[in-house]
Amino acid sequence: MMHSTLIRALLATGAGAMLLSTPLAARERLTGEAQLSKMLEGRVAGKPVDCIDLHDATNTTIIDKTAIVYSNGNRVIYVNRPQNSDSLDDDDILVTKTWGSQLCRMDIVNLHERSGGFYSGFVGLNSFVPYTLPPKAKAPKPVS
Repeated sequence: MMHSTLIRALLATGAGAMLLSTPLAARERLTGEAQLSKMLEGRVAGKPVDCIDLHDATNTTIIDKTAIVYSNGNRVIYVNRPQNSDSLDDDDILVTKTWGSQLCRMDIVNLHERSGGFYSGFVGLNSFVPYTLPPKAKAPKPVS
């Protein structure tokens, strides 16, 4: 009898802990805008451009329902807030048909589910906004 009461108490405590931890985990997930803001922290926006070279788009990050971020690991990253951005899912695979060596405004990007590869929608690219890290300030020369 005491054994079954102890087991019930442990199960109730475990279930209660799971219920309490679920809302906290859900709250920790940042919105798309917050994720993008965090990614752009410390960077300065430049003048939007209509096209970027494909070699500047070797790394791609999808920000849920917000934007696609293109980079090549250098100082500049390009943010595209496409038409139909509510279709963007960070777990999707982007399939882009390019014409030449650039990715341009008005290009269509098809979205496919990662599990199964099923078509899940598309977005139309808009202008690309470059974000750069400001040059590092040089340390003042010591006075002798």
